Amino acid sequence: MSLFEDFISLFFPRLCYACDDALRKNEEVLCSICLNHLPKTDFHLKEENSVAKLFWGRAHLHAATAYYYFHKGDKVQHLIHQLKYKNAREIGVFIGEQMGIELKDASAFSSVDIIVPVPLHPKKQKLRGYNQSEMFGLGLSRGLRKPMKTNILYRKQFTETQTKKTRSERWENVENVFAVHNPEEFTGKHLLLVDDVITTGSTLEACIHALETIPQAKISIAAMATALKDV
Repeated sequence: MSLFEDFISLFFPRLCYACDDALRKNEEVLCSICLNHLPKTDFHLKEENSVAKLFWGRAHLHAATAYYYFHKGDKVQHLIHQLKYKNAREIGVFIGEQMGIELKDASAFSSVDIIVPVPLHPKKQKLRGYNQSEMFGLGLSRGLRKPMKTNILYRKQFTETQTKKTRSERWENVENVFAVHNPEEFTGKHLLLVDDVITTGSTLEACIHALETIPQAKISIAAMATALKDV
């Protein structure tokens, strides 16, 4: 950090997005305390975890994981809220890169070829200015050292927000909404589908069914956080 940046930080300190404490010179986005104590799932090390089991009988997956647990009102939910609604894109990139570094050494994810973010409808992305899942995917791409492609999966139609909908209502809201551009181009690839949060899994399930139109594709999923408990 330069002397000028030191001077500016006296009046406009950089704050941890999770706890609002001032960041030190070598810290970015999260302070060391939050980085080391936010509740990780370690699902990438457990084949039969609660995220994987959520999709049993619903979709065929190679592997499934989420980085953090989150609960209403906790620091992880606070991070997700800032990423989605407060233009804090760097949260998604930072957490994605941290997760990607760990996934690179996990046998189930080491064969990933392409990272595919859950797409927003162009209308919603224009309103928000960016896709939070792409920010997370960008970080994963850096950590895993694998490309992210945003032109594979797309939304065919605009849908209402999933917030406050039941599981069945969420599925009805997204069923047949997604499709794949040029599926033959990605034949046999291991695709890592990524989203910000996993709750009922309805959106991801709809995306998985669209990706299954790709011949011999292997599909895995990763999210920043999940409300599911460990099993």
